[in-house]
Amino acid sequence: MAQRRGAGERTLGRHLVIPLVLLAVFAFIAGGTYVALTQYSSSRRSGTCTASGLGTSHRYSTEQTANAALISAVAVDRGMPPRAASIALATAYQESKLENIDHGDRDSLGLFQQRPSQGWGTPEQVMDPIHATNAFYDALEKIGDYRSMPLNDAAQTVQRSGFPEAYADHETEGRIYASALTGQSGANLVCDVSAPDGPASPQPLQDELTRQFPRRTEAGSITSALAPASEAATSVPDGAGATALVIDPHGDDALGWALANWAVAQAADSSVVQVCYGGRTWERSGKDNTTPGSWTTVDGGATAGDPAVVVVLVAGA
Repeated sequence: MAQRRGAGERTLGRHLVIPLVLLAVFAFIAGGTYVALTQYSSSRRSGTCTASGLGTSHRYSTEQTANAALISAVAVDRGMPPRAASIALATAYQESKLENIDHGDRDSLGLFQQRPSQGWGTPEQVMDPIHATNAFYDALEKIGDYRSMPLNDAAQTVQRSGFPEAYADHETEGRIYASALTGQSGANLVCDVSAPDGPASPQPLQDELTRQFPRRTEAGSITSALAPASEAATSVPDGAGATALVIDPHGDDALGWALANWAVAQAADSSVVQVCYGGRTWERSGKDNTTPGSWTTVDGGATAGDPAVVVVLVAGA
Protein backbone atom coordinates (compact mmCIF):
# COMPACT_ATOMS: atom_id res chain seq x y z
CA MET A 1 0.00 0.00 0.00
CA ALA A 2 2.79 2.38 0.92
CA GLN A 3 4.57 1.80 -2.40
CA ARG A 4 1.38 2.29 -4.41
CA ARG A 5 0.64 5.53 -2.53
CA GLY A 6 4.14 6.83 -3.18
CA ALA A 7 3.85 6.03 -6.88
CA GLY A 8 0.50 7.80 -7.02
CA GLU A 9 1.93 10.83 -5.30
CA ARG A 10 4.82 10.91 -7.77
CA THR A 11 2.36 10.67 -10.68
CA LEU A 12 0.24 13.44 -9.19
CA GLY A 13 3.35 15.53 -8.67
CA ARG A 14 4.34 15.15 -12.28
CA HIS A 15 0.86 16.17 -13.37
CA LEU A 16 1.08 19.29 -11.20
CA VAL A 17 4.61 20.24 -12.26
CA ILE A 18 3.83 20.37 -15.99
CA PRO A 19 1.01 22.96 -15.68
CA LEU A 20 3.10 24.99 -13.25
CA VAL A 21 6.05 25.01 -15.65
CA LEU A 22 3.78 25.99 -18.54
CA LEU A 23 2.26 28.72 -16.40
CA ALA A 24 5.70 30.05 -15.52
CA VAL A 25 6.76 30.01 -19.18
CA PHE A 26 3.56 31.79 -20.19
CA ALA A 27 4.06 34.41 -17.49
CA PHE A 28 7.65 34.96 -18.64
CA ILE A 29 6.60 35.35 -22.26
CA ALA A 30 3.68 37.59 -21.38
CA GLY A 31 5.86 39.72 -19.15
CA GLY A 32 8.54 40.02 -21.80
CA THR A 33 5.97 40.84 -24.44
CA TYR A 34 4.48 43.51 -22.22
CA VAL A 35 7.87 45.08 -21.62
CA ALA A 36 8.72 44.96 -25.32
CA LEU A 37 5.40 46.48 -26.31
CA THR A 38 5.68 49.13 -23.64
CA GLN A 39 9.15 50.10 -24.78
CA TYR A 40 8.08 50.04 -28.43
CA SER A 41 4.99 52.08 -27.73
CA SER A 42 6.95 54.71 -25.84
CA SER A 43 9.36 55.17 -28.74
CA ARG A 44 6.97 54.51 -31.62
CA ARG A 45 6.72 57.31 -34.17
CA SER A 46 3.76 57.96 -36.42
CA GLY A 47 5.80 58.47 -39.58
CA THR A 48 3.42 61.24 -40.64
CA CYS A 49 3.29 65.01 -41.00
CA THR A 50 0.48 67.28 -39.86
CA ALA A 51 -0.56 70.77 -40.91
CA SER A 52 -3.25 72.77 -39.15
CA GLY A 53 -5.63 75.60 -40.01
CA LEU A 54 -9.24 76.51 -40.75
CA GLY A 55 -10.18 75.04 -37.37
CA THR A 56 -8.89 71.56 -38.18
CA SER A 57 -5.77 69.58 -39.06
CA HIS A 58 -4.84 66.97 -41.63
CA ARG A 59 -2.20 64.26 -41.60
CA TYR A 60 -0.22 62.97 -44.59
CA SER A 61 2.38 60.25 -44.89
CA THR A 62 5.94 61.46 -45.37
CA GLU A 63 5.75 60.47 -49.05
CA GLN A 64 2.58 62.50 -49.54
CA THR A 65 4.11 65.42 -47.63
CA ALA A 66 7.29 65.43 -49.71
CA ASN A 67 5.18 65.50 -52.88
CA ALA A 68 2.98 68.26 -51.45
CA ALA A 69 6.13 70.24 -50.64
CA LEU A 70 7.39 69.82 -54.21
CA ILE A 71 4.06 70.93 -55.70
CA SER A 72 4.05 73.98 -53.42
CA ALA A 73 7.74 74.70 -54.12
CA VAL A 74 7.07 74.88 -57.86
CA ALA A 75 4.25 77.38 -57.25
CA VAL A 76 6.52 79.51 -55.05
CA ASP A 77 9.34 79.24 -57.57
CA ARG A 78 7.05 80.43 -60.39
CA GLY A 79 5.78 83.33 -58.29
CA MET A 80 2.23 81.98 -58.28
CA PRO A 81 -0.15 82.74 -55.39
CA PRO A 82 -0.90 80.24 -52.60
CA ARG A 83 -4.29 79.71 -54.26
CA ALA A 84 -2.53 77.97 -57.15
CA ALA A 85 -0.85 75.55 -54.74
CA SER A 86 -4.21 74.88 -53.03
CA ILE A 87 -5.79 73.94 -56.35
CA ALA A 88 -2.84 71.76 -57.36
CA LEU A 89 -2.71 69.94 -54.01
CA ALA A 90 -6.45 69.20 -53.99
CA THR A 91 -6.17 67.97 -57.57
CA ALA A 92 -3.17 65.74 -56.95
CA TYR A 93 -4.76 64.21 -53.87
CA GLN A 94 -7.94 63.38 -55.78
CA GLU A 95 -6.02 61.97 -58.74
CA SER A 96 -3.25 59.99 -57.02
CA LYS A 97 -3.51 60.58 -53.26
CA LEU A 98 -0.30 62.61 -53.69
CA GLU A 99 1.68 59.55 -54.77
CA ASN A 100 3.68 59.42 -58.00
CA ILE A 101 2.01 56.28 -59.31
CA ASP A 102 2.96 54.60 -62.58
CA HIS A 103 -0.55 53.49 -63.54
CA GLY A 104 -4.07 54.80 -63.91
CA ASP A 105 -7.10 55.00 -66.16
CA ARG A 106 -5.99 54.23 -69.71
CA ASP A 107 -2.56 55.89 -70.08
CA SER A 108 -2.87 58.19 -67.04
CA LEU A 109 0.31 58.49 -64.98
CA GLY A 110 1.92 60.37 -62.11
CA LEU A 111 0.81 62.82 -59.45
CA PHE A 112 -1.88 64.43 -61.59
CA GLN A 113 -2.77 61.33 -63.64
CA GLN A 114 -1.87 63.16 -66.83
CA ARG A 115 -2.23 61.31 -70.12
CA PRO A 116 0.68 61.37 -72.57
CA SER A 117 -1.81 60.78 -75.37
CA GLN A 118 -3.50 64.07 -74.45
CA GLY A 119 -0.37 66.18 -74.81
CA TRP A 120 0.90 66.31 -71.22
CA GLY A 121 4.34 64.99 -72.22
CA THR A 122 6.05 61.68 -72.71
CA PRO A 123 5.46 58.94 -70.10
CA GLU A 124 8.90 59.70 -68.67
CA GLN A 125 8.09 63.41 -68.41
CA VAL A 126 4.70 62.83 -66.82
CA MET A 127 6.35 60.59 -64.22
CA ASP A 128 8.76 63.41 -63.34
CA PRO A 129 6.93 65.30 -60.54
CA ILE A 130 8.52 68.63 -61.44
CA HIS A 131 7.57 68.37 -65.11
CA ALA A 132 4.06 67.19 -64.20
CA THR A 133 3.56 70.04 -61.72
CA ASN A 134 4.82 72.69 -64.15
CA ALA A 135 2.51 71.27 -66.82
CA PHE A 136 -0.43 71.56 -64.43
CA TYR A 137 0.44 75.17 -63.58
CA ASP A 138 0.94 76.02 -67.25
CA ALA A 139 -2.65 74.93 -67.89
CA LEU A 140 -3.93 76.65 -64.74
CA GLU A 141 -2.39 79.99 -65.69
CA LYS A 142 -4.33 79.94 -68.93
CA ILE A 143 -7.51 80.26 -66.84
CA GLY A 144 -7.61 83.98 -66.31
CA ASP A 145 -9.83 84.00 -63.22
CA TYR A 146 -8.55 80.87 -61.43
CA ARG A 147 -7.72 82.98 -58.36
CA SER A 148 -11.35 83.87 -57.76
CA MET A 149 -13.27 80.92 -59.18
CA PRO A 150 -14.25 77.93 -57.00
CA LEU A 151 -11.35 75.57 -56.45
CA ASN A 152 -13.25 72.60 -57.85
CA ASP A 153 -14.08 74.49 -61.05
CA ALA A 154 -10.49 75.57 -61.59
CA ALA A 155 -9.21 72.02 -61.08
CA GLN A 156 -11.87 70.55 -63.38
CA THR A 157 -11.11 73.09 -66.11
CA VAL A 158 -7.52 71.84 -66.13
CA GLN A 159 -8.19 68.13 -65.64
CA ARG A 160 -11.51 67.53 -67.45
CA SER A 161 -12.18 64.61 -65.12
CA GLY A 162 -15.00 62.11 -65.39
CA PHE A 163 -15.73 62.98 -61.75
CA PRO A 164 -16.13 66.75 -62.08
CA GLU A 165 -17.18 67.47 -58.48
CA ALA A 166 -14.56 65.35 -56.68
CA TYR A 167 -11.87 68.00 -56.23
CA ALA A 168 -14.00 69.94 -53.74
CA ASP A 169 -13.69 67.02 -51.31
CA HIS A 170 -10.02 67.88 -50.76
CA GLU A 171 -10.19 71.67 -50.70
CA THR A 172 -9.68 72.03 -46.95
CA GLU A 173 -6.49 69.99 -46.72
CA GLY A 174 -5.26 71.55 -49.95
CA ARG A 175 -5.62 75.01 -48.47
CA ILE A 176 -4.03 74.02 -45.14
CA TYR A 177 -0.96 72.41 -46.69
CA ALA A 178 -0.61 75.17 -49.27
CA SER A 179 -0.66 77.72 -46.47
CA ALA A 180 2.09 75.88 -44.58
CA LEU A 181 4.25 75.05 -47.58
CA THR A 182 4.07 78.48 -49.21
CA GLY A 183 5.01 80.11 -45.91
CA GLN A 184 1.72 81.80 -45.08
CA SER A 185 1.21 80.20 -41.65
CA GLY A 186 4.70 80.09 -40.16
CA ALA A 187 5.95 77.00 -38.32
CA ASN A 188 2.96 74.90 -39.29
CA LEU A 189 4.34 71.59 -40.55
CA VAL A 190 4.93 69.01 -37.80
CA CYS A 191 6.63 65.79 -38.91
CA ASP A 192 6.96 62.89 -36.48
CA VAL A 193 9.44 60.52 -38.11
CA SER A 194 11.67 57.70 -36.88
CA ALA A 195 15.42 57.91 -36.39
CA PRO A 196 17.49 58.42 -39.57
CA ASP A 197 18.64 55.27 -41.32
CA GLY A 198 22.28 56.28 -41.52
CA PRO A 199 24.80 59.02 -42.25
CA ALA A 200 23.86 61.76 -44.69
CA SER A 201 25.50 64.67 -46.47
CA PRO A 202 23.77 68.05 -46.92
CA GLN A 203 24.99 68.30 -50.53
CA PRO A 204 22.16 66.20 -52.08
CA LEU A 205 19.60 68.30 -50.19
CA GLN A 206 21.19 71.47 -51.55
CA ASP A 207 20.99 69.98 -55.04
CA GLU A 208 17.30 69.16 -54.51
CA LEU A 209 16.69 72.73 -53.34
CA THR A 210 18.13 74.01 -56.62
CA ARG A 211 16.10 71.48 -58.60
CA GLN A 212 12.79 72.46 -56.99
CA PHE A 213 13.46 76.22 -56.88
CA PRO A 214 15.44 76.76 -60.12
CA ARG A 215 14.08 80.20 -61.04
CA ARG A 216 14.57 81.77 -57.63
CA THR A 217 17.99 80.18 -57.29
CA GLU A 218 19.07 81.54 -60.65
CA ALA A 219 17.61 84.97 -59.86
CA GLY A 220 19.39 85.04 -56.49
CA SER A 221 16.28 85.46 -54.34
CA ILE A 222 17.24 82.11 -52.79
CA THR A 223 20.88 81.40 -52.09
CA SER A 224 22.37 78.53 -50.14
CA ALA A 225 25.70 77.47 -48.74
CA LEU A 226 27.24 74.79 -46.56
CA ALA A 227 28.55 76.02 -43.22
CA PRO A 228 29.71 74.62 -39.86
CA ALA A 229 26.61 73.55 -37.97
CA SER A 230 28.06 74.74 -34.65
CA GLU A 231 28.24 78.28 -36.04
CA ALA A 232 25.00 78.32 -38.02
CA ALA A 233 22.64 76.96 -35.33
CA THR A 234 22.20 77.96 -31.69
CA SER A 235 22.58 74.38 -30.52
CA VAL A 236 23.21 71.20 -32.45
CA PRO A 237 21.48 67.96 -31.40
CA ASP A 238 23.48 64.88 -30.49
CA GLY A 239 24.47 62.82 -33.50
CA ALA A 240 24.16 65.73 -35.90
CA GLY A 241 26.59 66.33 -38.72
CA ALA A 242 29.27 68.97 -38.58
CA THR A 243 28.03 70.74 -41.71
CA ALA A 244 24.66 72.49 -42.09
CA LEU A 245 22.79 73.72 -45.15
CA VAL A 246 22.07 77.44 -44.78
CA ILE A 247 19.33 78.81 -47.05
CA ASP A 248 18.91 82.58 -47.34
CA PRO A 249 15.51 83.98 -48.50
CA HIS A 250 16.97 87.51 -48.49
CA GLY A 251 14.48 89.13 -46.17
CA ASP A 252 11.32 87.53 -47.58
CA ASP A 253 9.75 86.09 -44.44
CA ALA A 254 7.01 84.13 -46.23
CA LEU A 255 9.64 82.61 -48.50
CA GLY A 256 11.74 81.82 -45.43
CA TRP A 257 8.88 79.88 -43.84
CA ALA A 258 8.15 78.15 -47.14
CA LEU A 259 11.76 76.98 -47.20
CA ALA A 260 11.75 76.00 -43.50
CA ASN A 261 8.63 73.85 -43.89
CA TRP A 262 10.01 72.48 -47.17
CA ALA A 263 13.13 71.36 -45.28
CA VAL A 264 11.01 69.64 -42.61
CA ALA A 265 9.10 67.85 -45.37
CA GLN A 266 12.44 66.40 -46.57
CA ALA A 267 13.28 64.95 -43.14
CA ALA A 268 12.31 61.35 -43.84
CA ASP A 269 14.15 61.10 -47.17
CA SER A 270 17.15 63.31 -46.42
CA SER A 271 17.88 62.49 -42.74
CA VAL A 272 17.19 66.05 -41.54
CA VAL A 273 17.40 66.25 -37.75
CA GLN A 274 16.94 69.98 -37.15
CA VAL A 275 15.53 73.04 -38.94
CA CYS A 276 15.89 76.55 -37.52
CA TYR A 277 14.27 79.76 -38.73
CA GLY A 278 12.84 82.95 -37.30
CA GLY A 279 13.40 82.07 -33.67
CA ARG A 280 11.80 78.63 -34.00
CA THR A 281 13.41 75.19 -34.12
CA TRP A 282 12.06 71.90 -35.41
CA GLU A 283 13.84 68.85 -34.01
CA ARG A 284 13.37 65.29 -35.16
CA SER A 285 14.01 63.80 -31.70
CA GLY A 286 12.36 66.53 -29.65
CA LYS A 287 14.03 69.11 -27.47
CA ASP A 288 13.82 69.79 -23.73
CA ASN A 289 11.10 67.13 -23.25
CA THR A 290 8.98 68.53 -26.08
CA THR A 291 7.07 66.36 -28.55
CA PRO A 292 9.42 64.89 -31.17
CA GLY A 293 9.00 66.50 -34.56
CA SER A 294 7.41 69.68 -33.22
CA TRP A 295 8.54 73.32 -33.32
CA THR A 296 9.87 75.11 -30.24
CA THR A 297 10.71 78.74 -29.59
CA VAL A 298 14.37 79.68 -29.36
CA ASP A 299 15.26 82.15 -26.59
CA GLY A 300 18.05 84.25 -28.00
CA GLY A 301 20.89 82.85 -30.03
CA ALA A 302 21.71 82.91 -33.69
CA THR A 303 18.35 81.62 -34.89
CA ALA A 304 16.15 84.11 -33.04
CA GLY A 305 15.08 86.43 -35.83
CA ASP A 306 17.85 85.03 -38.00
CA PRO A 307 17.24 85.71 -41.70
CA ALA A 308 18.44 82.28 -42.87
CA VAL A 309 16.99 78.79 -42.67
CA VAL A 310 19.49 76.42 -41.06
CA VAL A 311 19.09 72.74 -41.87
CA VAL A 312 21.13 70.15 -39.94
CA LEU A 313 21.37 66.52 -40.99
CA VAL A 314 22.48 63.39 -39.15
CA ALA A 315 26.24 62.91 -38.88
CA GLY A 316 27.87 61.78 -42.11
CA ALA A 317 30.50 59.15 -42.71
